Amino acid sequence: MAETQPKRSGGRRWLYGIGGLLLVYLVVAYLILPGAWRRRMLRHPDLAGGPRVTHTPNGIPGDPVNLALAGSETDVVAAMIAARWDPADPITLESSLKISADSLFRRPDPNAPVSTLELFGRKQDLAFELPVGNNPRQRHHVRFWKWDRLHDGREVWFGAATFDERVGLSHTTGQVTHHIGPDVDAERDRILSGLRGTGRTLEVSWDDGFHEVLQGRNGGGDPWQTDGRLGVVMLSKHQSLTPTAGASSP
Repeated sequence: MAETQPKRSGGRRWLYGIGGLLLVYLVVAYLILPGAWRRRMLRHPDLAGGPRVTHTPNGIPGDPVNLALAGSETDVVAAMIAARWDPADPITLESSLKISADSLFRRPDPNAPVSTLELFGRKQDLAFELPVGNNPRQRHHVRFWKWDRLHDGREVWFGAATFDERVGLSHTTGQVTHHIGPDVDAERDRILSGLRGTGRTLEVSWDDGFHEVLQGRNGGGDPWQTDGRLGVVMLSKHQSLTPTAGASSP
């Protein structure tokens, strides 16, 4: 009997060791690593997981997403203004009447509102436009929506850039609307070129094959086509000009 006791103790230690290793494995494999990957994907998501096409409030497919800016809202606004794009006014009765009158009498309206398109279940967070001459019937414009994830630790703003060719009736609803040109890549490239010229870009890259469907129609029934690439811009951080502590006022 005395000889079997050490064997039993050794067996228990072996079982305890195996049980401890199993417990460590379960904690690491089912708690620690999955949590780490979830945090990593939130901070370094593949932009290919972003949305491809916007929708009208009625659920009709809208303009394709063709660029993404990485930076804060302040970075985005400062960079677009530096590239000479004007922020669009929100849609109100007053702004709607104003753009109607300006279109009729061909008066410039650099801050004319843009119609609502939705991404992530909400309307655009930011919108900018670049007028063509003095006629608000034609303009370059882009809408941006903030993503709920980070990319390399930066906020991401998916954008849909198009060119308004003329005002007419929607082919899908019959409502008065702007009709876009089909070459949405040219509008994407115009913004990327303009941002490069501001000196506010850290890096410009491409997500090839972002769009598998290379053509379609938007909410107004207008055709569009693309090479399928998503232009990605890493913006430099905007340095606001704030007075230093103790500085005297002029």
